[in-house]
Amino acid sequence: MRLTTRYLALGIAGVLLAACGHKDKDAPLAFVPADTPYVLANLDVLDDSTRSAMLAQANAQLPAQVAQLKAAADNMTTKDADSARLLHAFVAELDGKTVEAFAQNAGLNIKGRSAIYGLGLAPVARFELTDDKAFDAFVTRMETAYGKKFDTATVDGQNYRKHVSTQSGTQVILAVVGKQAVAALLPADAPQPMLREALGLDRPAKNLQDDGRLEKLAKDKGYQPWAVGQFDLARALPLAASGKDPFFNAMHKAHAEAESSKTGEPVANQLQIPPSCEADATRIAARVPNVSFGYTKLDAKHQDIRMDVALAQDITKAFSGIKVELPGLGDAGTAPFDVSLALPMTQLRAFWEAQASAVAAQPFSCPAVVDLNEGFTKLGDLAQKAAIPPFGDLSGLRIALDSFEAGGEASMPKFSGRVMIGTANPDALLAMGSMVSPAMAQLKLTKDGKPVALPAELSAPLGGQPAWLAMGEKALAIAIGQGEDGKLSEMLKSPGGDAGRMARMRLDGPMYQAWVKAMGDKAEQYAAISASTDHDAADEDAAKDEAEVAKTKAAAVARSKAQFESMRAQAERVKQVSSEAHVEDSGLVISSQTELK
Repeated sequence: MRLTTRYLALGIAGVLLAACGHKDKDAPLAFVPADTPYVLANLDVLDDSTRSAMLAQANAQLPAQVAQLKAAADNMTTKDADSARLLHAFVAELDGKTVEAFAQNAGLNIKGRSAIYGLGLAPVARFELTDDKAFDAFVTRMETAYGKKFDTATVDGQNYRKHVSTQSGTQVILAVVGKQAVAALLPADAPQPMLREALGLDRPAKNLQDDGRLEKLAKDKGYQPWAVGQFDLARALPLAASGKDPFFNAMHKAHAEAESSKTGEPVANQLQIPPSCEADATRIAARVPNVSFGYTKLDAKHQDIRMDVALAQDITKAFSGIKVELPGLGDAGTAPFDVSLALPMTQLRAFWEAQASAVAAQPFSCPAVVDLNEGFTKLGDLAQKAAIPPFGDLSGLRIALDSFEAGGEASMPKFSGRVMIGTANPDALLAMGSMVSPAMAQLKLTKDGKPVALPAELSAPLGGQPAWLAMGEKALAIAIGQGEDGKLSEMLKSPGGDAGRMARMRLDGPMYQAWVKAMGDKAEQYAAISASTDHDAADEDAAKDEAEVAKTKAAAVARSKAQFESMRAQAERVKQVSSEAHVEDSGLVISSQTELK
């Protein structure tokens, strides 16, 4: 599955850079079944300036993605050495190249049309080509790097190459069909009708291009046509749970055979799927029927994305009309990092108690999800306990940071900013703090937002910086760092959220860069420690080769460094990032806006 994910990741990049001019019978979407459980495709033409912006972003991200692919291949080696070699061969084609160079070498048309979709649950990708011979040469180079040629086969005169993984029970097939490249991950014993449809020799009875589902989705949600995706859980989950999907069955059987070799449990026993599983999967999927996403704005300076998570009507009814009285949830904030998260405990408790009661009245019976029964029971108990003040009065959390400096190897980061806890009863929250700390009990706060300095014994755990506490009508807040006390009153009086608002976030470029640097520094330290530890554990019963340990450690550190260097380069291009989440009648909407320099 890791190999599948990496192939799909490259495919997604191709879709984002591709374009389609008009509908025709050989467009990639014409091969996509209308009932596919997932799809990502482009619907219209990218202009040259937008394509250039996409390429610049993709090229900035590519080194980090290559580093991740290398790490995935290395981690795969002990479990599936054959697939690991194949992944390394693929990575070699990307390493050190731009997206344009890779596309040219592989014959892929970055101005063409493309789609990634499910044939059932089996992933299929179709890309238009500029040069079919270049694509064949690309596959041949992969074979050379892999160490042996792929198997070849023919279906009704259509040639294709394949790589079978006994470990996963699947096969990768690669082919040039007409003017398109086709890559698919199918069951190792895929029946001929499935092969024919994957290759496009047989067309679906109803295709997605004629169905127009993606066009309607883009219009309804405001997605631009350059890249529109949908994951239909209402189709996918029951398909997997029913035992009717060949791709899922192939992987399930391979896993069962591996388990049988370890435990002796008969494969046939493991493959039995009770009829209740399909019903339970359908029930779960009805709560979150589908997820869709697309760009809402895309140019050289902006990359705005929207994601829609469809939710059951009782969920949207419970939250779409709530106006959470969390100060700051009603505006975007101005601090370098400013995040507001709604936690309307009164409504959350009522909602989760209702869900727990529904599961108790009709428990899940499929063995794969039966543990959910106990989980919902515990959730119901927790929801009841959360009614106890001051927890039952909470409305949310807001964090605003004005500065951030990464700490050293043995020190904590240094920061200045404010943290606010929204509550309908700030006096009760303060009283709880006073019970824990006698020093806090001496503080005299009023609900006017006036800051009161914390004594040294309370500010010491905060790095010794000066700190203040203040209270408003709807929240209790603490400020840490010189000058932060002057911002508490305004913070406590900022507007609450409008109907359905659940979260807001703002992050500026310099703060983003500081975070990436801090994460990179820590990751390099952990990578070195982890590499050494993992190697020792693997060779516990064998003589330790110090040179090999050093090599493994150096490789891990190098991968981590390369990944974060790429992230740093990307961060330097960012002016600011903002996002918000709200619940409306159709579900949860999450949007993000990235402004580049």
